[in-house]
Amino acid sequence: MTATFPQSGLTGLVLAGGMGRRMGGVDKALLSLHGRPLLAHVVERLRPQVDEILINANGVDVRYAAFGERVVADEIGSRPGPLAGLHAGLVHAKHPWVLAVPCDAPCLAPDLGARLMRGIQHSDTEIVIARVGGRVQPVFCLVSAALANPLRDYLAGGGRAVMGWIETRRASIVDFYYVAAFTNVNTPEELASLELGNPDIEGRCR
Repeated sequence: MTATFPQSGLTGLVLAGGMGRRMGGVDKALLSLHGRPLLAHVVERLRPQVDEILINANGVDVRYAAFGERVVADEIGSRPGPLAGLHAGLVHAKHPWVLAVPCDAPCLAPDLGARLMRGIQHSDTEIVIARVGGRVQPVFCLVSAALANPLRDYLAGGGRAVMGWIETRRASIVDFYYVAAFTNVNTPEELASLELGNPDIEGRCR
């Protein structure tokens, strides 16, 4: 049986709960690119693709309120990484599927959600992940909200690797061909390069 786009909608989740170690411990989501926070770029490109947006962020910070979306914190302590943020999104999602993306991908593909949805090949598919240039991009993923408890159990057992968890589930892969749409900003040098390079994905990256 081939799955179809869920009629009840899609939840978007921006993973912004990291500690930004390679950025010197700053809140990476709020760093400026072309005069706006990285998070603003991501939310703007994600919003047309989903029916609600959640922002995973840890700690109380009124700056996140300015984005007009619901903020959810990790429910599993000790900041165990992006899987904890994904878990929080699955718990709070209003819709049966969650489209998760990182906060540091300002050139997010405008058709990411639609293409990943087409990757739901059978009714038992639980996760769909992106692959570009032969490399999987596990934090750009579509996940069934029904996996909240299995993910909690994986984290409680000490699991931390995103791909390690995905490999325990029924997953499929969708290939993309525009590499820049999956560019992550991890260091000050990468942010400076992106600022100077003015990357353009179908004319809509700025």
